[in-house]
Order: sequence, then structure tokens, then C-alpha cells
Amino acid sequence: MAPFTLAHLSDPHLPPLPKPRLIELAGKRALGYVNWTRNRHKYQRREVLDALVADIQAQAPDHIAVTGDLVNLALEAEFAPALAWLESVGPPDRVTAIPGNHDAYVGATQHRFGETFLHYIAADTPDIATFPGVRRRGPLALISLSTAVPTLPLMATGTLGRDQLASLEQVLERLAAEDVFRVLLVHHPLKSAARQKRMTDATALLAVLRRHGVELILHGHDHIHSTMWFEGPNGNIPAIGVPSASALAHGRYPAAAYNLFRIEKDNAGWRCEQTVRSLGAGFQIQQIKHARLI
Repeated sequence: MAPFTLAHLSDPHLPPLPKPRLIELAGKRALGYVNWTRNRHKYQRREVLDALVADIQAQAPDHIAVTGDLVNLALEAEFAPALAWLESVGPPDRVTAIPGNHDAYVGATQHRFGETFLHYIAADTPDIATFPGVRRRGPLALISLSTAVPTLPLMATGTLGRDQLASLEQVLERLAAEDVFRVLLVHHPLKSAARQKRMTDATALLAVLRRHGVELILHGHDHIHSTMWFEGPNGNIPAIGVPSASALAHGRYPAAAYNLFRIEKDNAGWRCEQTVRSLGAGFQIQQIKHARLI
């Protein structure tokens, strides 16, 4: 069997931000809008995102995973452009998307991600946007989770909830009997030093993974390169984070990047190699890392 290539990008925070209506600038959105106009618009750039996506497409991966934060303030006017962008990345059978905290920024529009990106979220059977969802692509089982919940101003936490965790346990129990490479897609990292940005029930998720395991975890949210290892039933599990897909380098945050994973059978187990490609000078995308994870 030929190797399967999975591309991973996250947090495109699709620029530019549409002009909000005055009625939309209340509570948390007001602070987010001030942050965008004073700071974020300077380094979240559409030309960066376009360069990254063009390079991904040139690599011709078998599938692309987008781990959340497609929009910024979850304004009604943001969702149609975000869908048009996602369609330019690839069709629903070649691209899987999950929501991030910015996609559920406020309660009034938290349902819009599921409605707008239904065909990029939906599990193979049935064709509805529920979490966890499982999509089978080649030797992979892509397991989608949602930590996207509205939060108070100045908070960016995520939560899975008891029902999603219980369903995940059932999903992993079913997949355990199959010869499949399990990839868990989640927006928030499973460990965070920032209380206001953490996954609130990460401990419960880690307990599920210790019992049942997956081969690979992909996340975004922190806007940095990250490799963490978590205990599984048959060894440690790599969890890989990636910078924002539209970002210029600024402060402690690196320039936009994405990951390519080359996955294939290796005797009785699996082999997984990671290549990191990042924005360089002149908006050129270049390889900055190659490593074997498994």
C-alpha cells in the first residue's frame, strides 16, 4: 500500500475582518474588535494564508485537516467568505474541518459553524455534524472533536463535555478491532500553561486516551510549533500543534506553517514521518523540519 499523506493547518483567522454592524459590537465582540483593529490585522494576512494553501496544494496531499478558528468574531458576515475559502482549499471529501473557540465566539452564532461547514464536518455515516465524528480516508480514521464553546470576555477556554467524552470512548472501542491509523483532531491542546486558554476537561480526555489510545493528535489554538507526548495503552502518543496559517512572525509567535504527515504500514505497526513547511522570506514556503514520530 502506498503511503498516505495528511496535511494539517490551523487557525487561519480568515482576513480581512468584515465591518461589523454596531449591534454586533457588544460584550466580548467589542474587545475582540478592538484587538483586531489595533493589533491582529497587522499580522493576520490573507496573502500569507494564500501562499501557504498554494504550497499545500502543490504537495498534493491525500487529505487536509483544518483544526479550527476559521473566523475571528463569529460575525454573520464572516461565514460565507470562510466557506468560499475552505472550498478553495479542497472539496469536502478531501478536507476535514473542526471548530475552534473563535468559531463559537458568542452564543448568538455558535450554531453557524455546524450549519455553514456541514459537509466538511460530517462523519461518513450518518451525514450529520456531530462530535465525535469519524471519517475514513485510506488507512486513516480521522476522529473529530469539538471544544468550541462561547466563553466570557478575556477567556479562550474549550470544553468537550461529558457526552462527547463518553461517545469518544465508544468510538475508540469500536476502532480498536480495526487495523487503522487513528488521528484525533481537536482545536485546544491537551496541556496548556495558560489557564485562560486551556481545555477545561483535558484530564478526562487524557484518561480516555490512556485506556484506548490513538496514533496521532493534531491541534491548533496556541499559534506555535508544538510537540507533546501523552501516555497511551501501547506507548506514548505524539500531539502536534502548528502556528496560525495566516500569521506573519510577531513577538514570540512564529510565521505561518503547516505539517505534512507521511503515514504507512511498517510490518505489524505504523510509520509516521512529519515534515514542517513554513513561511520564509519573500512569502516563499520552505521546509524547516523533518522527523519520524512513530
